Amino acid sequence: MKEVTSNFVFGLPKAELHVHLEGTLEPELKLSLAQKNQINIGFETIQDIRKTYNYNSLSSFLDVYYSGMSVLQTEGDFYRLAMEYFKKAKENNVRHVEAFFDPQAHLTRGINFDTFINGYYRACQDAKALNVDAHLIMCFLRDMPAQSANEVLLMAQHHREKILGVGLDSDEHHNPPLKFAYPFSNAIAQGYHTTMHADVDQVDSIEHIKQALEIINVERIDHGTNIVENDDLVDLVKKTQLGLTACPLSNKFISDDYKGKEILELLDQDIKISINSDDPAYFGGYISDNYLALAKNYELTVEDVIEFAKNSFKTSWISPVQKNIYLNEIDDYLENYQA
Repeated sequence: MKEVTSNFVFGLPKAELHVHLEGTLEPELKLSLAQKNQINIGFETIQDIRKTYNYNSLSSFLDVYYSGMSVLQTEGDFYRLAMEYFKKAKENNVRHVEAFFDPQAHLTRGINFDTFINGYYRACQDAKALNVDAHLIMCFLRDMPAQSANEVLLMAQHHREKILGVGLDSDEHHNPPLKFAYPFSNAIAQGYHTTMHADVDQVDSIEHIKQALEIINVERIDHGTNIVENDDLVDLVKKTQLGLTACPLSNKFISDDYKGKEILELLDQDIKISINSDDPAYFGGYISDNYLALAKNYELTVEDVIEFAKNSFKTSWISPVQKNIYLNEIDDYLENYQA
């Protein structure tokens, strides 16, 4: 097989390591929950909601993103949101998910920690029936004080077994990784896996990536394609086999570029970079759509696509035995597909 087809990509076993559950809130569900919870979101049709999904920067996206969360009120709402995403994951043959959620975005609007964590975790458990292995990554909002992150970490102690790792997201400007050195140190001491966003083309991108890698010692970098600007950091990532999670469709919305050139440059250098969907309800596509956008615009080979999928499992936070099972699934899929 020479051509990367839609059928091939959708059927390919893959892991998703960079998806925000709140970013999977489709307009249909947003309107349904608004009506159920009697919340005035200022729109009465799905079309009107879709018109607001028009951004030209990270900050303009975040304004729409956070305002939409107001419809999430009950444990059932959070469960429903997550299960709708896991159904999409099954359609894309996502076998393993490590999904982000944003506690502070809900706590600041009066939602109890138990409400969202129990809803999300129950959905993760039920996702097994869809043949999707789902886990949660708790993100700190970097435009909030570090003390708030510490408070969230304290709340999470009562739910430790439900949370696989911690991350850092939201507006990166004036919010470097070092700001969160203390809460991340605490998280590592408590046994959490760690990752941080290094969004594309931000102010001080390279310095932030350097802090995340050399001082915080994260296990993955989310986005992070600006690393190509620094050969020394590329060498470090290659040496440590640390994973990068690229999200082409969201890159296009925020920077007018899929960053395919940088993604393929990193892949060619044997960097463990994977393809993910980020906030698919807001950026127009789930994980397979991100693969296909790269394939269409940068002439990906089947070998490239396979390598991205294998990297997604190799850089996931699962056991070596589990990784080998999924990697063998990819090999079997390729063999059977070609046959």
